[in-house]
Amino acid sequence: MTGNAITRPLSEPNLANLLGAGNVLQAPGIYDGLSARLVEQAGFEAAFISGACISFSRFGRPDMGLVSASEVAETVAVIRERTALPLIVDMDTGFGNALNVQRTVRTFERAGASALQMEDQLMPKRCGHMSGKQVISTREMEGKIRAALDARKSDQTLIIARTDALGVNGLEDAMERAERYLQAGADALFVEAPQTLAQMQEIGRRFGDRIPLVHNLVEGGNSPVESAGDLAPLKYRIALYPASLLHLFLPAAQRLLRDLKAHGHVGEHRQRMVDLSAINDLLGAEELLNAGKIYQYE
Repeated sequence: MTGNAITRPLSEPNLANLLGAGNVLQAPGIYDGLSARLVEQAGFEAAFISGACISFSRFGRPDMGLVSASEVAETVAVIRERTALPLIVDMDTGFGNALNVQRTVRTFERAGASALQMEDQLMPKRCGHMSGKQVISTREMEGKIRAALDARKSDQTLIIARTDALGVNGLEDAMERAERYLQAGADALFVEAPQTLAQMQEIGRRFGDRIPLVHNLVEGGNSPVESAGDLAPLKYRIALYPASLLHLFLPAAQRLLRDLKAHGHVGEHRQRMVDLSAINDLLGAEELLNAGKIYQYE
């Protein structure tokens, strides 16, 4: 390591070690300090900062490449301040060419990313489960992977190479791209949106013993499998749940607001709600108050 290498906090588990433990690593999607706190409290060992969820929650927009690199970096920094969980960060296409990728890697790594997921879509990108995607050339993506590897300050920062070619050019092209991305030095592979169990089995057979494989368990994304338990026999190692929290929050919020508008009070929803003191307990109000006492003058 060089003198300016990034040193991980002692409390942050090593993501590579977690991937070597033999179990499928479950990473729920998060998008702010509260969601990070909930995931950590639930006992998960890693979290996924989803670009889609940043777009959904912060800007009220679909996942169509509208979020900037600086906005993602700011979100990563806010979340890193709140949790020591390993953070797998969605960096979309790297926000430009190979030089842009290098700047993005440096910026996200400084903000606290533990792994960076980069895809081979053409900008402006869109959700991997939407139609109309386009992909860049394999050679260009190989260069971007090498650029990302050269830019990272710590070899503990993993580079995940994602290909969206399956839905554009078919399985054969996606498999060829994944092979070349592995050879370019990627630390993990993500073949997005397989359409059948047979395709997932083929991906697992070819790559599962050679490199960690990632799969998206996104509600409504037509995944051939439904759980982390289904992934282990297929030789996948990382299960992402990019928008599960928001997918549950949205209908619950709509029901509450509909009834509040109609009746002027929360009614039966109150039984399922927490109160202000519970939120303060969850977020560590007492801990902050005690920490502040150190600096009070008598």
